Amino acid sequence: MNLDNLIRENVKKMSPYSSARDEFKELTGDMIFLDANENPYNTGLNRYPDPHQRDLKLVLSKMKNIATNNILVGNGSDEVLDLLFRAFCEPNIDNVITLPPTYGMYGVLANLNAIENKKIILNDDFQPNVSSILNRANENTKIIFLCSPNNPTGNSFSSESILEILTNFSGLVVIDEAYIDFSEKESWLKRLEEFPNLVIVQTLSKAYGMAGLRLGLLYASKKIISILEKIKPPYNVNVVSQNLAIEKLETNEYTKDIEYLKIEREKVMTALVCCKVVTEIFPSETNFILFRVDNAAFQYKQFLENGIVVRNRSNDSLCRSCLRITIGTKEENEKVIELLKNLKNV
Repeated sequence: MNLDNLIRENVKKMSPYSSARDEFKELTGDMIFLDANENPYNTGLNRYPDPHQRDLKLVLSKMKNIATNNILVGNGSDEVLDLLFRAFCEPNIDNVITLPPTYGMYGVLANLNAIENKKIILNDDFQPNVSSILNRANENTKIIFLCSPNNPTGNSFSSESILEILTNFSGLVVIDEAYIDFSEKESWLKRLEEFPNLVIVQTLSKAYGMAGLRLGLLYASKKIISILEKIKPPYNVNVVSQNLAIEKLETNEYTKDIEYLKIEREKVMTALVCCKVVTEIFPSETNFILFRVDNAAFQYKQFLENGIVVRNRSNDSLCRSCLRITIGTKEENEKVIELLKNLKNV
């Protein structure tokens, strides 16, 4: 892969915006800061945040055993995904490949950036059709998106399929690992150095319980990170999000939540097996379960009438009459399990 051939020409010519905090980085109490047109009265929020999230990246670097210059932090995963389109995909010329059923924002961002979205539906086992993917890719295909574990299906893609795509595609391969902490599979982070075209996206919204902070993480080669840093907004992650994320990650309490959710997932799975309206249950390596029912609209309404909001995924490819349920607290799951015993057939 020649990365220079993938970068948009206008992006190659750009120089990143240099903020006041780029020009002077040392925020010490001995200095008088009159360089950024900030309010001088200390509220704890009156100063601009670190535009490069250095302290947060140091914490992530230790957690993930990866260098800080291989990390990009964004305002949610949607921002870092959008930056990939902006940096590598020429509007009205280039295309990307997505694998429905999958995370809907890939398609939204493709439309937003005027990029053709080539949809190649997963096979009946919810696995990539590798030969179709590689056959459909052409010289203008810049990115292939692999959501693994996949949303909404809940399964991981086989390592063999991902490896074949990585080694035979000359563009970027983005593995979205938003749910990787709930899986027994290893993250592809350990193999980042092997593949210059590999990009991994993770999030602090799911397993780490920080959805309200909006923090998305992208891991890639130093060169890819430097390109994305060039075009990202200067202060894209606010100071509250940075500080709270550091505090919560350092407590390490999220590991208990992950193990608890895995145990609770099995309880809900067992209850689904015994539910008379459920016709098929799909294996899950996430904090949710996709299952097929006799009539999704009717059963969705029954959940609502009992004060439980689930997701109707029936309009997604291969997901006819399917509902998706997130694993909740022990008390919430008990209510779900009790309801599953009493759901009425259509």
